[in-house]
Amino acid sequence: MDRRELFSSLFSSKSKEKKEIIVRPPYYCDEDSFSKECISCEDTPCITFCQEKIIVLRDDHTPALQFQNSGCTYCDECAIHCPKEVLSFENKANIDKDFEIDMLQCMSWSNTMCFSCKDPCLEDAIEFLGIFKPSINLEKCTSCGFCVGVCPTSAIILKEKGK
Repeated sequence: MDRRELFSSLFSSKSKEKKEIIVRPPYYCDEDSFSKECISCEDTPCITFCQEKIIVLRDDHTPALQFQNSGCTYCDECAIHCPKEVLSFENKANIDKDFEIDMLQCMSWSNTMCFSCKDPCLEDAIEFLGIFKPSINLEKCTSCGFCVGVCPTSAIILKEKGK
Protein backbone atom coordinates (compact mmCIF):
# COMPACT_ATOMS: atom_id res chain seq x y z
CA MET A 1 0.00 0.00 0.00
CA ASP A 2 1.47 3.35 -0.95
CA ARG A 3 1.04 6.57 0.97
CA ARG A 4 -1.85 7.81 -1.14
CA GLU A 5 -3.86 4.61 -0.53
CA LEU A 6 -3.12 4.78 3.18
CA PHE A 7 -4.38 8.36 3.57
CA SER A 8 -7.35 7.68 1.34
CA SER A 9 -8.42 4.71 3.45
CA LEU A 10 -7.99 6.68 6.68
CA PHE A 11 -10.12 9.57 5.52
CA SER A 12 -12.80 7.41 3.93
CA SER A 13 -13.31 5.42 7.14
CA LYS A 14 -13.80 8.63 9.11
CA SER A 15 -16.36 9.95 6.68
CA LYS A 16 -18.51 6.82 6.78
CA GLU A 17 -21.67 7.29 8.79
CA LYS A 18 -21.94 5.33 11.98
CA LYS A 19 -24.55 2.58 11.73
CA GLU A 20 -27.59 3.21 13.88
CA ILE A 21 -27.87 0.81 16.78
CA ILE A 22 -31.46 -0.18 17.45
CA VAL A 23 -32.20 -1.35 20.97
CA ARG A 24 -35.21 -3.61 21.05
CA PRO A 25 -37.23 -4.27 24.18
CA PRO A 26 -36.25 -7.45 25.96
CA TYR A 27 -38.50 -10.50 25.59
CA TYR A 28 -38.15 -11.04 21.85
CA CYS A 29 -36.89 -14.09 20.03
CA ASP A 30 -36.59 -12.99 16.41
CA GLU A 31 -35.58 -9.58 15.04
CA ASP A 32 -37.57 -10.18 11.85
CA SER A 33 -40.79 -10.46 13.83
CA PHE A 34 -40.65 -6.71 14.54
CA SER A 35 -40.94 -5.80 10.88
CA LYS A 36 -43.48 -8.54 10.19
CA GLU A 37 -45.82 -8.18 13.15
CA CYS A 38 -45.32 -4.80 14.82
CA ILE A 39 -46.16 -2.79 11.75
CA SER A 40 -49.74 -4.05 11.91
CA CYS A 41 -50.16 -3.35 15.62
CA GLU A 42 -52.33 -0.28 16.00
CA ASP A 43 -52.60 0.16 19.77
CA THR A 44 -48.86 -0.12 20.58
CA PRO A 45 -49.52 -1.46 24.09
CA CYS A 46 -45.80 -2.05 24.63
CA ILE A 47 -45.37 1.73 24.60
CA THR A 48 -48.48 2.42 26.64
CA PHE A 49 -47.68 -0.02 29.44
CA CYS A 50 -43.93 0.66 29.72
CA GLN A 51 -43.52 1.89 33.29
CA GLU A 52 -40.39 3.89 32.51
CA LYS A 53 -41.71 5.31 29.21
CA ILE A 54 -38.54 4.31 27.32
CA ILE A 55 -40.20 2.41 24.47
CA VAL A 56 -40.67 4.61 21.43
CA LEU A 57 -42.12 3.94 18.01
CA ARG A 58 -39.57 4.20 15.22
CA ASP A 59 -40.36 5.55 11.76
CA ASP A 60 -40.78 1.97 10.52
CA HIS A 61 -43.52 1.46 13.17
CA THR A 62 -41.41 -0.90 15.29
CA PRO A 63 -40.65 -0.42 18.99
CA ALA A 64 -37.21 0.50 20.27
CA LEU A 65 -35.74 1.63 23.56
CA GLN A 66 -34.34 5.08 24.27
CA PHE A 67 -32.41 5.55 27.50
CA GLN A 68 -32.19 9.36 27.66
CA ASN A 69 -34.65 9.68 30.56
CA SER A 70 -34.65 6.29 32.26
CA GLY A 71 -33.83 2.61 31.90
CA CYS A 72 -35.51 -0.77 31.65
CA THR A 73 -36.71 -2.36 34.89
CA TYR A 74 -37.54 -5.66 33.14
CA CYS A 75 -41.06 -5.29 34.57
CA ASP A 76 -42.57 -7.65 31.95
CA GLU A 77 -45.39 -5.22 31.06
CA CYS A 78 -44.42 -4.87 27.39
CA ALA A 79 -44.41 -8.66 27.00
CA ILE A 80 -47.63 -9.18 28.94
CA HIS A 81 -49.53 -6.71 26.75
CA CYS A 82 -48.03 -7.55 23.32
CA PRO A 83 -51.00 -8.78 21.24
CA LYS A 84 -48.81 -10.14 18.44
CA GLU A 85 -46.55 -12.06 20.88
CA VAL A 86 -43.45 -10.50 19.36
CA LEU A 87 -42.50 -9.79 22.96
CA SER A 88 -43.08 -12.84 25.10
CA PHE A 89 -42.30 -13.52 28.73
CA GLU A 90 -40.87 -16.92 27.72
CA ASN A 91 -38.09 -15.08 25.84
CA LYS A 92 -37.08 -12.88 28.78
CA ALA A 93 -33.39 -12.04 28.60
CA ASN A 94 -31.12 -9.08 29.19
CA ILE A 95 -31.11 -6.42 26.50
CA ASP A 96 -28.74 -7.63 23.81
CA LYS A 97 -26.44 -4.58 23.72
CA ASP A 98 -23.35 -3.57 25.65
CA PHE A 99 -22.37 -0.26 27.16
CA GLU A 100 -18.94 1.22 27.62
CA ILE A 101 -17.56 4.43 29.04
CA ASP A 102 -15.89 6.87 26.67
CA MET A 103 -12.79 7.85 28.62
CA LEU A 104 -12.38 11.09 26.68
CA GLN A 105 -15.90 12.26 27.55
CA CYS A 106 -16.09 10.93 31.12
CA MET A 107 -15.58 13.50 33.89
CA SER A 108 -14.11 10.91 36.25
CA TRP A 109 -11.49 9.93 33.69
CA SER A 110 -10.56 13.64 33.69
CA ASN A 111 -10.00 13.55 37.47
CA THR A 112 -13.31 15.19 38.37
CA MET A 113 -15.22 13.28 41.01
CA CYS A 114 -18.48 12.06 39.50
CA PHE A 115 -20.52 8.99 40.38
CA SER A 116 -23.58 9.79 38.27
CA CYS A 117 -23.46 6.50 36.37
CA LYS A 118 -22.66 4.37 39.41
CA ASP A 119 -25.48 5.59 41.65
CA PRO A 120 -28.45 4.24 39.58
CA CYS A 121 -26.72 0.93 38.76
CA LEU A 122 -28.54 -1.68 40.83
CA GLU A 123 -26.15 -4.44 39.75
CA ASP A 124 -22.98 -2.59 40.83
CA ALA A 125 -21.69 -3.15 37.31
CA ILE A 126 -19.87 0.20 37.20
CA GLU A 127 -16.60 -0.19 39.00
CA PHE A 128 -14.11 2.53 39.86
CA LEU A 129 -10.37 2.25 40.21
CA GLY A 130 -10.06 4.35 43.37
CA ILE A 131 -12.39 7.31 43.04
CA PHE A 132 -11.64 7.83 39.36
CA LYS A 133 -11.49 5.73 36.21
CA PRO A 134 -14.86 3.96 36.00
CA SER A 135 -15.45 0.93 33.80
CA ILE A 136 -18.45 -1.27 33.16
CA ASN A 137 -18.19 -4.89 34.22
CA LEU A 138 -20.08 -6.58 31.37
CA GLU A 139 -20.51 -9.76 33.39
CA LYS A 140 -22.65 -7.86 35.91
CA CYS A 141 -24.28 -5.38 33.52
CA THR A 142 -27.88 -6.12 32.51
CA SER A 143 -27.86 -3.38 29.85
CA CYS A 144 -30.81 -1.71 31.58
CA GLY A 145 -29.59 1.73 30.48
CA PHE A 146 -30.22 3.62 33.72
CA CYS A 147 -26.64 4.94 33.60
CA VAL A 148 -27.05 6.54 30.16
CA GLY A 149 -29.41 9.43 30.83
CA VAL A 150 -27.82 10.49 34.11
CA CYS A 151 -24.33 10.93 32.69
CA PRO A 152 -23.71 14.70 32.48
CA THR A 153 -21.31 14.36 29.55
CA SER A 154 -23.04 11.54 27.60
CA ALA A 155 -19.99 9.34 28.11
CA ILE A 156 -21.93 6.06 28.22
CA ILE A 157 -21.79 4.56 24.74
CA LEU A 158 -24.09 1.90 23.37
CA LYS A 159 -22.54 -0.79 21.19
CA GLU A 160 -23.39 -4.14 19.70
CA LYS A 161 -22.91 -7.07 22.06
CA GLY A 162 -19.35 -8.40 22.11
CA LYS A 163 -17.88 -5.69 19.85
